[in-house]
This record gives sequence, structure tokens and C-alpha cells, in this order.
Amino acid sequence: MTNKDVKKILVGKAEIDAITTRIAEEIDRDYADNNKKLLLLGILKGSVVFMGDLMKKLTIPVEIDFMKVSSYGAGTKSSGHVNILLDLQRPDINTCDILIVEDIIDSGRTLSYLTDYLTLKGAKSVRTCTLLDKPSRREVDFNPDYVGVEIPDEFVVGYGLDYNEKYRALPYVGVLEPHAYND
Repeated sequence: MTNKDVKKILVGKAEIDAITTRIAEEIDRDYADNNKKLLLLGILKGSVVFMGDLMKKLTIPVEIDFMKVSSYGAGTKSSGHVNILLDLQRPDINTCDILIVEDIIDSGRTLSYLTDYLTLKGAKSVRTCTLLDKPSRREVDFNPDYVGVEIPDEFVVGYGLDYNEKYRALPYVGVLEPHAYND
């Protein structure tokens, strides 16, 4: 059953489950070294659902933390500028292998900026993970380390992704009907 404002389901519940299982296995393999202190850094608010499901499937020890950043103004277009609204405050950042967890990457500006920012703050290492990737929208030379699935350039909601704080709780990723964001 889809929401009336969703034109079609792009990534269903079963596919999301398979994606989170695959990425968790890759992370487990890559961070199996006992000398690593893995910190999953969720980017609020969109990544919460994905990060919650992902961390439940990891078998290695992890810590979690959050940052809140904004690169969007009103509507569906990025402003092109990254604003940190809630920063990571850790005295032990130099001992952390940070894995930034995002819901979606399109222009690449936010994750590129955060990777550089956290490296300058002294993180031991910084890698990135995204559920959805829109490489056709890339404006900077940036490729995430872990990618769930590449999607076409359509406006998507659900599974944490929103439009004006609506649709986050949908259990799938769907393409939003234009009437829902053109009003």
C-alpha cells in the first residue's frame, strides 16, 4: 500500500533489508581490526531510520553519535552551502574511525565537506555510507565508500527522507508526486 502522494515505490522494504544486510557485512569486514574504534555518525534527521537498521545488523562493536547539517533551503533544491546546526563534540575524536551515515547523496557537497571537516578536527579516519546515491546530480568529485543503491534523478521520500518533514515514516523509498511539492 502506497501513500497517495507517492507516484511509485523505488526501493521496497525487502530491497532495503537486503541493502542494509550487505552494507553491514562490508563494514564488519572492513572494521574487523580490534584496534579500530568505529563511530557511526548519523546525519540528522534523514539517516536515523537507515542507521538504526544498519547498526542492528553489525556484529562489531560500534558507538553512535549525530550531527545536524543543512544544505537545503525551502523546497527541493540544495542551497549549495553546508551549515552545521549540531556539531560533533567528542574529546576522543582522534581515536575514532568515523563512518558518516547518510540517507542520500546527490550533489556530494555535504559529505565532501563533512569528510574534510572531520579530518581537520582530528578524526583517525573518515569514511562515508549512504543508502541512496544520485551520481547524475554530483556537483563535486566525491564518491561514498559504501553505497546502498544508485537511483535516478527523481524526488524521493520515505525511510527517513522527507519533504517538509512529511513522509519520513514510510517503510519504503518512493518517488513523490509533483503535486505534493508544487503546491
